[in-house]
Amino acid sequence: MFSNTWNNILDWFRDRSDRSRLVRSFNESARNSFVRGVAPTLLKAKISKGESSYKHQFSNWLNTGFRIQAFTGRQLSRDELIHIGKVILNDETLVRKLVVLGWDTLEIHGDEGTYGCRWQLKDHIPLPK
Repeated sequence: MFSNTWNNILDWFRDRSDRSRLVRSFNESARNSFVRGVAPTLLKAKISKGESSYKHQFSNWLNTGFRIQAFTGRQLSRDELIHIGKVILNDETLVRKLVVLGWDTLEIHGDEGTYGCRWQLKDHIPLPK
């Protein structure tokens, strides 16, 4: 019983490390793409609270949102936020990694304004029939 508890704690730290590594990797790739002129907007990811109604069986117990902020110097339209979200959601490998690492919510926000867009990640994984 006691060793099983420790295994669960160690798994939690490994997952936490993997989650942090994915955020850092995303941010580094986004910075490099922006600097090279490949991406028109600088994106920055961070972990957020998430939407509790989006929970799934693999959701982390805390902070289940993957929030991306787009730095544009102006308020983004809803269509622009949706476009950024669709680019992320079309990357099937990234979406699967997010779900496996315990995220259930994708959030896209601009650097101005108070509202953004959010998606339930499990709805964007094609599952076999």
